[in-house]
Amino acid sequence: MIMIRAIVRPEKVGTVLSELIDAGFPAITKFDVYGRGKQRGVKVGEVVYDEIPKEMLLLVCDDIDQDDAVRVILEAARTGKEGNFGDGRIFVSPVETAFTISTGIEGL
Repeated sequence: MIMIRAIVRPEKVGTVLSELIDAGFPAITKFDVYGRGKQRGVKVGEVVYDEIPKEMLLLVCDDIDQDDAVRVILEAARTGKEGNFGDGRIFVSPVETAFTISTGIEGL
């Protein structure tokens, strides 16, 4: 199993969620997060905004579905044809196991 964490612009969340559901990834957790990327925030005049609001989407899928899920997120979260700074980041990491709390069953 694979865990995918995607940090995306708040205005793109609806599109990303819709595309993931349509692609067969309905189980998603969403968090409001704040931070900055390589650009080190945004400077407007003398003020630097370094806590930029973003949304984190978390999903776990089978290894064979990883490429599809990442592709969907990349396409849905990108702004403009070639993307822009601040569009976000995707992190992929292995998951040893998962359990459903209500049943105790292991796996997805």
